[in-house]
Amino acid sequence: QVQLVESGGGLVHTGGSLRLSCAASGGTFSRYHMGWFRQAPGKEREFVAVISWLGTTYYQDSVKGRFTISRDNAKNTLYLRMNSLKFEDTAVYYCAADLGEGGIGVTPFEYDYWGQGTQVTVSS
Repeated sequence: QVQLVESGGGLVHTGGSLRLSCAASGGTFSRYHMGWFRQAPGKEREFVAVISWLGTTYYQDSVKGRFTISRDNAKNTLYLRMNSLKFEDTAVYYCAADLGEGGIGVTPFEYDYWGQGTQVTVSS
């Protein structure tokens, strides 16, 4: 029903920048909370950032001041701008859509649809 397609991952040096994109189709994008999660090898999927349908944002402490989540409702697209990248940011990054009417969530269980993931690798 809702499809999410991510792009923008790649290999960068410590201190570099990347911008991830997530193109959504189906449903009504402007009504959804949209989140970014990441998963490193051997670790659980963890919350990175979320933006509500009203524009409220919330970030994991480790990325505050470095990452910026945004959305362009006219293009049905979610973005994650990542600056000052660190080795520990290396992971597969996933976008996710929360179709519910409640508040923003920081756990994977609260999200209904997921993208395929895009690899971000930061060299040390």
